[in-house]
Amino acid sequence: MTTTVDDNAVPPSGREPQEPQVRWPPLPAVRNALARRATWVLAVCSLVMLLLVWIPACTRSGMVDLRVYRTGSTHLLSGDLYAFRLHLPGPDIFPLPFTYPPFAAALFLPLSALPFPPAAAVWTAASLLALVVFVHGSLRLAAPDTPPEQHRQRVLLWSAALMWTEPVTTTLAFGQINLLLAALVVLAVRHRAAAAAGFGVGIAAAIKLTPAVTGLYFLLRGRWTAAAWSAVAFFAIAAIGWWLVPGSSRDFWLHAVSDAARVGPVGSGLNQSLRGALSRSLGHDVGMSAPWWTATALVGVLALFAGVRSAQRSDRLGCLLAVQIFGLLASPISWSHHWVWALPALFWLLHTPHRTRWRAAAQAAWATALPCHLAFWLVQLHPRITSFDYSWPLAVLGWAYPACALLTLVALTSAAAPPPASPHAGEAGRPLSLLRLKTAGRVPK
Repeated sequence: MTTTVDDNAVPPSGREPQEPQVRWPPLPAVRNALARRATWVLAVCSLVMLLLVWIPACTRSGMVDLRVYRTGSTHLLSGDLYAFRLHLPGPDIFPLPFTYPPFAAALFLPLSALPFPPAAAVWTAASLLALVVFVHGSLRLAAPDTPPEQHRQRVLLWSAALMWTEPVTTTLAFGQINLLLAALVVLAVRHRAAAAAGFGVGIAAAIKLTPAVTGLYFLLRGRWTAAAWSAVAFFAIAAIGWWLVPGSSRDFWLHAVSDAARVGPVGSGLNQSLRGALSRSLGHDVGMSAPWWTATALVGVLALFAGVRSAQRSDRLGCLLAVQIFGLLASPISWSHHWVWALPALFWLLHTPHRTRWRAAAQAAWATALPCHLAFWLVQLHPRITSFDYSWPLAVLGWAYPACALLTLVALTSAAAPPPASPHAGEAGRPLSLLRLKTAGRVPK
C-alpha cells in the first residue's frame, strides 16, 4: 500500500506552513565570535587608537597635557614651576600652566629626557594598559562571582569598546594621567592589607589631588586604618616635597592650589562639574556663591546617602562610585577626560542585580553621553570657551555628565537587597559603624 503526500495540503489548523525565521543580525553568534577572539579585538583596537593619537601628536601640537608634564617638570628645581606656561600655536589654545603638586613634577622628569615621539608612544601604551587594569578591577568589584574565563573575555571586550568613549579618547588625545591614577585607585581599594590600600590612594592623591576623595570610601566602609594610611602617605610625600623644593611647594600649597581659574576657563563645555554647568545656565561664573553651595550640599547629601546604602548592602563598587561622583561634581573643574569613573558606573548599572527604573534611566543616559562625545560637540557649537552666553539648548546640553551622575546616585540609593556574599571579594571592610550599620565578623585592619 502506498501513501501519497499532497504538498499543497493545508495543515489541520487551517494556516499555511511558515518558513523558520532567521534573526538578523545573529547576535549570539556575533557575541560568541567576539568572545573567542577577544584578545585580537583588543589588540587591533589598541593599535588603531595608538596610531590615531600618536601620529597627530608628532605632526601637530597634540597631547598638550603630556607636553606640559614634560616641559613643566624641568622647571621644578629652578623654582619657577608655577610661573611656567606652555605656549602652543593656535588662537583657541590659552597658555597652559603646570597644575599638579611638586611630587608629580618629579615623577614626570624622566619623560623630559626622551624625545617627544617615543615619550608619546610610551605614555599612550601605558594609558591603554591602565585602561585594561581599570576595567578588570571595576568588573571584579561589580561582579566578583564571574567565572575567570568569562571575566577575562569581558575585560578584553569592554576595554576595546570603551576605548572609544569620550572620557577615554580625550584622556589619550590630551596625554592625560587620568587612566593611570584610576587604575591605581581601583587596585588599592581592592587590596586586603590596610597599609597597601591606604598607601596606594595616598600616592595617587599626592600626584593629583582629586583621588584624595577616595579616603571617604575607606570611612564609609569602616576601613579606618586604610584611611589613616592614605593620609599619612599623602602628607609624608607633601612634606618631603616641601623639604626638597620649598619654593615650588610654597607656591603650590599656599597659592596655586586654590586658584581654579589658572586650570582653565570654568565656562568651557569641557568642564562638566556642577560649577561649570551652573555657570553656563546662569550666564556667569557662579564661583563659591549661594547657588554653588546649595547645589553642592544637596549633591553631598545624596552622595552620602548613596554611599551609606551601598555600604549597608556590602556593595563596594557602589560605595566607591558615590564618593568619586561627588568629587567630580563638587570640584570647580572636572574636564570631560576626568570622567573616566563613568566606566565603572556603567559596569555597576549593567552587571549588578539591583534593577530599578532609576537604574534603567541611568543606563540610557550614560549609553547616550559616553559614545556621542557630547562635551566635544558642545565646544564645537559654542567655541568661545571663555564666555558664558550659552543659548538655553546648549546650556541644557552642558548638563550632560552631571545629569548622568545624578541619575547614577539616585540609582545607587534606590537599589535594595544586598547581593549574596562572595568568596572572591578580595577586599576587607565593614559598613559605616558611626551609623550603626550591621557587620558580619571581624575585619582585618
